[in-house]
Amino acid sequence: MASKAYSHIVLSVLLILSCFGFLEMTMAGDPDILTDFVLPINTSQGVDGSFFTFTGLESLMGADPPTTFKATKVSMAEFPALNGQSVGYAVLQFPPMTANPPHTHPRSAELLLLTDGSLEVGFVDTANKLYTQSLQVGDIFVFPKGLMHFQYNSDPQNSAVAVSAFGSANAGTVSLPNTLFASGLDDNVLAISFKTDVDTIQKLKAGLAPPKA
Repeated sequence: MASKAYSHIVLSVLLILSCFGFLEMTMAGDPDILTDFVLPINTSQGVDGSFFTFTGLESLMGADPPTTFKATKVSMAEFPALNGQSVGYAVLQFPPMTANPPHTHPRSAELLLLTDGSLEVGFVDTANKLYTQSLQVGDIFVFPKGLMHFQYNSDPQNSAVAVSAFGSANAGTVSLPNTLFASGLDDNVLAISFKTDVDTIQKLKAGLAPPKA
């Protein structure tokens, strides 16, 4: 029990230290503001501490793990108090043998802390070089701003959980599969680009289509 409690303490300290270090590196991620904080436009009076409190992660505590990959975001859209603060979070849950598909964050780097399980992660730089790493609990990995990256739980039996910090309240996410095959790009353009045929492209698009009601 003492060992387990100690590991939780170490993880908490690592998370706090990583956040402060990340803030130092990415403070210029969002435009500077001229006030202590930014209130929503429709706020007609002052706010109290509840405005600066986000409770959206409470539903994850003690809940059954998801059956597919799930990202619970804490960005300006979900937590308006982050407006102008240049920070954001996401909790990433990976059932066995699931992945967060290749994607980019155009407005921020990502600092990932693995809190449970194991993950295979990686990114590709602008010289088309792939950097990969196998992460264990307590490991931290940084995905540079704007570069394509992924996370994959290759364990067939155990789930994994990670917490990601961002240097922007609105880091943005551009999913490569969705951008390429679920955005309406012309089939002929994609077929030529991937040196394949239109039939193959249509099959890829069908695989990303939402299930019919």
